[in-house]
Amino acid sequence: MADVVPGPAEWRWTHVRTVLVTGATSGIGEAAALALAEHGWWVAAGGRDASLVHRLDGRGEFLPADLTDGGAPERLVADVVARRGGLDALVNSAGVHDRATVADLTAEHLDAILDCDLRAAVLLAGAAVRAMREDGGGVVVNVASEAGLRVVPSQVAYNVAKAGMVMLTRCIAVDHAADGIRAVSVCPGTTRTALVDGAIAAADDPEAHERTLALMRPAGRLGRVDEIAAAIVFATSPEAAYMTGTELVLDGGFSAA
Repeated sequence: MADVVPGPAEWRWTHVRTVLVTGATSGIGEAAALALAEHGWWVAAGGRDASLVHRLDGRGEFLPADLTDGGAPERLVADVVARRGGLDALVNSAGVHDRATVADLTAEHLDAILDCDLRAAVLLAGAAVRAMREDGGGVVVNVASEAGLRVVPSQVAYNVAKAGMVMLTRCIAVDHAADGIRAVSVCPGTTRTALVDGAIAAADDPEAHERTLALMRPAGRLGRVDEIAAAIVFATSPEAAYMTGTELVLDGGFSAA
């Protein structure tokens, strides 16, 4: 499936390429899957909700996946390769989130976060890179977080996992550049997803809590999933051919303030 990369003036692919998106049935992963399909990719949508496949409108397929099951990441990549004959891109977007300081952290809590947010991402990336280098190259996009770049209080396991994803990106970029493989981290700030909306709704004063979150950012608002998806589309595109081993930060200016 290794083809000549279209020129920089072309936005959509001129041929169908295959991307595996994990966490594709909710939040940022769902928005990314739909945006990539709109830009000419065939999307293997890994997740737990088959309803997404109807909105892909023939431009992809739902693949049920619980990435914390032993061997599931490798099986998922192998399934995509068997169905499509290869893999051109991986978007690691599956993840879970919880709150605890290191003093409150239990082994069970740590395992739950790291298994999904980091271990599965590493194993998926490894399987994807093995497939891509056989075919001339590809790209891995790891959906990390602002929490991978600076401390978000009381989220030690999540911070550690997302920082690990950022380092995973850099390792892939350095170790596999000669294989024609790029890697990019997309690091969103707080973004309006069902998970974030639920946390806001559960606050004692939801309006005040949302206002506080927004005002922490020079942009004065939270991010939108379509904005994060657009960055993911760019990272997989020919226009990003010289971008590797780095982070695209979309946090409304939070990290600069």
